[in-house]
Amino acid sequence: MRRRIIFLLAVFAIAGRVFGQDAAPTATPRRGWLGRLLHPFSSEPIPKYKNPRLRGLTLDLQITPQTVKLSEVRQLAIKVSVTNLSKRPVALDFPTNQRIEIDLRNAAEDILTKWSDNHAIIERPGTLLINPQERVEYNETIATRDLTPNKVFVAEVFFPAYPELRIQQKFLAVP
Repeated sequence: MRRRIIFLLAVFAIAGRVFGQDAAPTATPRRGWLGRLLHPFSSEPIPKYKNPRLRGLTLDLQITPQTVKLSEVRQLAIKVSVTNLSKRPVALDFPTNQRIEIDLRNAAEDILTKWSDNHAIIERPGTLLINPQERVEYNETIATRDLTPNKVFVAEVFFPAYPELRIQQKFLAVP
């Protein structure tokens, strides 16, 4: 009985590897059917960028609080994480000391507040190197003075030097 179980497990493992591989490798790793069965709730695939230097980078945006009480909150906390999921380091070059830009937009996509309006930007070039499986976080705040209650707004974060690195999230403002 044990031999049959071991034999069946070996057959499933070999079949999973044979049927789970593609003929040509792609930028986004594809999982085989066995991988999908064992990990059905795994994360989304790595985004594909036109710029080959950005391949393997993913962005994550967290807004605190998710529902903004305008009577209590004057600053909105924004946390952006850039993670390198590739197997090689990614170098990002910046012409100024500004790495990110945060825009608060209304439902009509009009910009209400820009993060850079309240910060000094200096012409100081710099390079950011993100090693494989490492993450860089930016914790910033932006004023909520232009928000109105009972409406949905969008916080958009992007890298001015790399417009493809862009993420946005909706949130609700209440009185």
